[in-house]
Amino acid sequence: MSRTLRLWWILCAALWLSSGQAEPMMRTGLPVIAVSELPLEARDTLRAIGQGGPFVYPRDGVTFKNYERILPKQPRGYYREYTVKTPGARNRGARRIVCGEPVECYYSADHYKTFKRIRE
Repeated sequence: MSRTLRLWWILCAALWLSSGQAEPMMRTGLPVIAVSELPLEARDTLRAIGQGGPFVYPRDGVTFKNYERILPKQPRGYYREYTVKTPGARNRGARRIVCGEPVECYYSADHYKTFKRIRE
């Protein structure tokens, strides 16, 4: 690759980073989802988390151990998991919100296979 082409790529990357386009993934390396983009049930769960409950499922609020190591590494007990109702599911379904303190929440629609950082 020529020196001019390398400099051009570096300039493009610097402009992209400074424009804020990369900011959502820089903190955690995870994609970001706005609260307004979440399913209605997930927004209801976030509201309940903010109010300290009540929660529909007895396991809501238990420690999430981050075995998948997808979320940023934190001390044991930092993350708590909450169920997001899945319409038509006969059990808890696969959707979850996992939060740490201070409020740092992630949404998983596929039972922890992938996460998106939730932003306002």
